[in-house]
Amino acid sequence: MGELNTRERQVLEAVIQSYVETAEPAGSRTISRRFGLGVSPATIRNTMADLEEKGFLYHPHTSAGRIPTDKAYRFYVDGLMHQGQPLPAQSLAVPERDRLAEQIGERGSAIETILRRAAQSLGVLTQELGVALGPRLDQTVLAKLELVRMSSDRLILVLTLRGGAVRTIFIEIAGEIADNAIAEVQQVLNERLGGLSLAEIRTSLGERLRDAAPTGGATELLNIFVQEGEQLFDVAVPADEDAVVLGQASVLAEKPEFASGNRLKQLIALTETRSALAGVLRQRTAQPGVSISIGDEHGTSLLGGLTLVTAEYRAGSLTGVIGVIGPTRMPYEKVISLVSHTSSLVTDLLG
Repeated sequence: MGELNTRERQVLEAVIQSYVETAEPAGSRTISRRFGLGVSPATIRNTMADLEEKGFLYHPHTSAGRIPTDKAYRFYVDGLMHQGQPLPAQSLAVPERDRLAEQIGERGSAIETILRRAAQSLGVLTQELGVALGPRLDQTVLAKLELVRMSSDRLILVLTLRGGAVRTIFIEIAGEIADNAIAEVQQVLNERLGGLSLAEIRTSLGERLRDAAPTGGATELLNIFVQEGEQLFDVAVPADEDAVVLGQASVLAEKPEFASGNRLKQLIALTETRSALAGVLRQRTAQPGVSISIGDEHGTSLLGGLTLVTAEYRAGSLTGVIGVIGPTRMPYEKVISLVSHTSSLVTDLLG
């Protein structure tokens, strides 16, 4: 922060605010007229030239105005944050807070439902691309399981996990199995697997079921779990790309930054390459508060020229992130507040 003097900070903040609002390069006369800094346009012009020399602004060839660089946005964002804490949710308008609470869902809803609604609502309110990452379920503990008959040769295994996640898996069976045999196997599975993580179940399922002594037709069904259990419970843990939830990309497509074909292609690639996006988001699950990366800070060309703002949510022992992706020209104060408040809402709903 000591790199800039008071006047340079004022001019830089004015240029950023002007560019965020208009998407047009800001000239010295515009800044002087709009922001009343108490100095002449000539002084502002000289200050902007100094800021350009220091790497905070750049000068498009086709315009007399200047545009903030990634370095400028980073300086501005760091100034918005106080000791690493996000802006208070109280800075949000009451209608925005009420709208989020109404649209995200009800306590007790499935994690997937809450995250999908939260990403969509956050995207609409910020006019950016809402994004959420579901929790990693490998270490999630099984609360209970149910076996439900779908047809004479198919069952559904319903796994209820601590933290509210639910997974359903189809099981093919050879020949019809009596209802009492299904109930018996369900009881055995709950007694021997309840309280274990999915990872523990996958690696020790056969051993845990080997000495079980079911009666009648239950033996055949239990053998399916002994022989195929590792694969069945592996299916219960979604791949990272399947854990990424995105809002409406059309919100971003309407912004001037995506008027060019190349930038629009980048947006399409972003929505189609979820595994890479999941890797970026997964790195943020252990970071408290709001995390913000701008432009080249992401470490991947997939997010080049974009800003990613996320905050961690918790559901018991499960963690994930929720936030938005948008151009570096972003109303950071509003976005940070909305993302922070949304993560708190999601945590509360999943609690």
